[in-house]
Amino acid sequence: MQNLTEFLVNATSHKSLSVIIKVCVVIPFFCVFLCCIVVMLHIFASHRQFLDTSRYILFAYMLINDTLQLLSSVLLFLFVMGQVKFAIVYCAPLLFISTATFQNTPLILATMSLERYVAIFYPLQRPAAWRSDRIWIIILSLWLISCLFPVIDYSIGKRDPAVNVLSTPVLCKTIVVNSSPIQTLFKAAVSVLFFAVVAVIILFTYVRILLETRKLRQDRVSVSKAMHTVLLHGFQLLLCMLAFTHPITESLIVLHANWLPEDIAFFNYFCFILIPRFLSPLIYGLRDQSLRGYIGKTFLCCSNKVKPHVRGKL
Repeated sequence: MQNLTEFLVNATSHKSLSVIIKVCVVIPFFCVFLCCIVVMLHIFASHRQFLDTSRYILFAYMLINDTLQLLSSVLLFLFVMGQVKFAIVYCAPLLFISTATFQNTPLILATMSLERYVAIFYPLQRPAAWRSDRIWIIILSLWLISCLFPVIDYSIGKRDPAVNVLSTPVLCKTIVVNSSPIQTLFKAAVSVLFFAVVAVIILFTYVRILLETRKLRQDRVSVSKAMHTVLLHGFQLLLCMLAFTHPITESLIVLHANWLPEDIAFFNYFCFILIPRFLSPLIYGLRDQSLRGYIGKTFLCCSNKVKPHVRGKL
């Protein structure tokens, strides 16, 4: 009996340590990401020239979308780690935001690629919807599309009669709301459709801009930059698609390592959801020469403000 008690205590302490380590890895990572995003959004809000360009408006929209996606996913992660249970009525909005923003990302990448295509091929007669004062119409359309499919997904599912949506406490996981095989199939089909359509759009815009680069003798620099930007969107799409590799990685880990299911789930979440979402906007933002200059000035200004304060204390 004493040995059994010691075993249970050791297992509990090991599990608690594992949860603490996971939380201590995710939270600082998210805080650094949030700090960088806040700096970039502050730059957009402080400098009018960025808000007068459709490309930067779409990029700011992508930053906000990725922030909402990571914020909702980190909250869900913390609730699961802490075994916090609450009613589905409170859980569903978090899952809805996480799903909608996840599906919104490939749509934003496709839109940004098309914006570069329009800027190259229609520099003087740009369609009205692609102008900076009308780009909100496209952004609103993307939100409506990305929110429509989660609503359909939740509506076609079968509810467990034993679970009261308003009062029964449950762990806030996707499987709680999307438990039926129809929902799983629908979600997979929508994800494949989204990423396939976006991949075709990015490939189309890249090839057209590449052919245009060979034709033009003047202004090759701007066309070449547009081509590299579209190629970067393809890389960002590839990072997003890593989220669908978790069944493969789970099988490989089970075959070659004796990991607990929750450790495998954390590995997949950190490597294939958190890191790609962290890298994607930062790579795009730091690559842009104008934005990179303002980011450097912002951090330099902050460091200059901190130094005199520290010296005054000394």
